[in-house]
Amino acid sequence: MAETKLRIKLLVDTGGKRVLFAEAGKDCVDFHFFILSLPLSTLICLLGKQQMVGSLGNLYQSFEALDESYIQPNITKDILLNPADALPGGYSVPLLSLKKAPEASTVKNFYSCHRGCNYVSDDPQAICPNNRHAISRGMTFVAPPQLIEKQDQYCSSGGGGGFVKEVVTYIVMDDLVVQPMSTISSITLLNKFNINNVSALEEKVVDLGMNEAVKLLMASLVSNTILTHVFLNGDSSLVIMVD
Repeated sequence: MAETKLRIKLLVDTGGKRVLFAEAGKDCVDFHFFILSLPLSTLICLLGKQQMVGSLGNLYQSFEALDESYIQPNITKDILLNPADALPGGYSVPLLSLKKAPEASTVKNFYSCHRGCNYVSDDPQAICPNNRHAISRGMTFVAPPQLIEKQDQYCSSGGGGGFVKEVVTYIVMDDLVVQPMSTISSITLLNKFNINNVSALEEKVVDLGMNEAVKLLMASLVSNTILTHVFLNGDSSLVIMVD
């Protein structure tokens, strides 16, 4: 399957060797806002345990290496190491979605104890705390109508899912401030950056793929010049480890 790539247009100050801002469509802005929903463990998986700031990578690695004999019988490591998506089905966002979002559905599988105990689980391998037998008798859960209606309304609304509407082009600043684009806002920004020599400005069209997305995510943890680092500084390293 071909890698998903988004195309964005950068306005570069060649004299100052910096990205002033990017012109981005809905998909790119959806990706930026999607970062806010990522569970901490997902960030560690994306960036790598050795690249995390401080001791979070050590904490992740400790739980990953912990022998199963120390884990509660009704707990799997994936609950923390590979948590489910924070967003419900229907939120289609490119790039950092590591797992396919679940489709909206009225049916979900649950299980009860064969001995008639009042314990229910969504994992057929869970152990009943009352008699230590597997909670594996199949049951069927039907979602409440209002939840189904909200998912249907979201999926059928304009813009193809995501977070923002596809009604304008957006500006993404070098420090990831996002705002709708207009002629007035562009002129205001040029004045803000004290651009006196317009000939020093250059448009640069770049692709934002998985590799750039991870670099952008990493840079956003420690820098206020994210676009400049990812798209102008090339292979120069960004150190995010701290003592």
